[in-house]
Amino acid sequence: MSISVQNLTKIYGPQKALDSVTFEVNKGEVVGFLGPNGAGKSTTMKILCCFISQDEGVAEVCGMNTVENSLDVRRKLGYLPEHNPLYHEMYVVEFLNICAGFYGIKNKRKRISEVIELTGLQREQHKKIHALSRGFKQRVGLAQAILHDPEVLILDEPTSGLDPNQIVEIRSLIKTLGEEKTVLFSSHIMQEVEAICNRVLILDKGKLVMDSPISDIQKGGKGQFAALRILFLNALTLDEVKNINGVVEAKKVSQKEWLIKGLEKEGEDFRQQVFLHCAKNDTVILEMNQISASMEEVFRELTRDKN
Repeated sequence: MSISVQNLTKIYGPQKALDSVTFEVNKGEVVGFLGPNGAGKSTTMKILCCFISQDEGVAEVCGMNTVENSLDVRRKLGYLPEHNPLYHEMYVVEFLNICAGFYGIKNKRKRISEVIELTGLQREQHKKIHALSRGFKQRVGLAQAILHDPEVLILDEPTSGLDPNQIVEIRSLIKTLGEEKTVLFSSHIMQEVEAICNRVLILDKGKLVMDSPISDIQKGGKGQFAALRILFLNALTLDEVKNINGVVEAKKVSQKEWLIKGLEKEGEDFRQQVFLHCAKNDTVILEMNQISASMEEVFRELTRDKN
């Protein structure tokens, strides 16, 4: 298991930035980490990278506890924060050489050359960082993150502020890196996540509200994802809703209204599965609507303000 998070909680004063968040990321997965601003994405990433500690719960990277074995964890992962910190007066090669020294890399020249080629910085390597475009600065940030050949990459908004061409280039680079490494990255761009990821996690107000393979969200084929908004006659508990046949995720919208997701059986409408289960168990449905199965619609439904 590359990343394991169990009941992670972080409190800032009266606010719970993270509220009992639990998920795992397997070796070789590329996982999109989504959520509105302030949902807790960056806080989770900083905990995994050992920059801050949690108040409750356990976080592990490559089987090592982020609190008890922070130095060993840092050797196993590469991190690109949202605001990419670079020494702008340094040349690209100079900056990477210093970073290689921090990591204790023995054959620095060879490794720097490999990383420069991988990130497409050949023509920029002898320029000062301040002279680079934002896209190439992001490449420099990615280069330092992979310089020590980590098993896990954590990328916080890696394409933020880039133009369309730069986004495509960085997206392609992340996809290439994901062929050999475990990648967890946050983004606000739904198409980006659908194009790169195997799986998606969605946070809202510090809580994990979805953990689903991309293939289950995209339309068509076996295992089609379906999302329903249901108004029941009586208030139901979370356990009662999750016991409905086929339900794999459930989020309370109001006292009697729920947003649920499930996988349709081949040749069978998910609404039919829900209706038959409720009829059998004397659970009255007043209203049931199917919502769009697109990533953007699911994200909006799960994170929209209910007030």
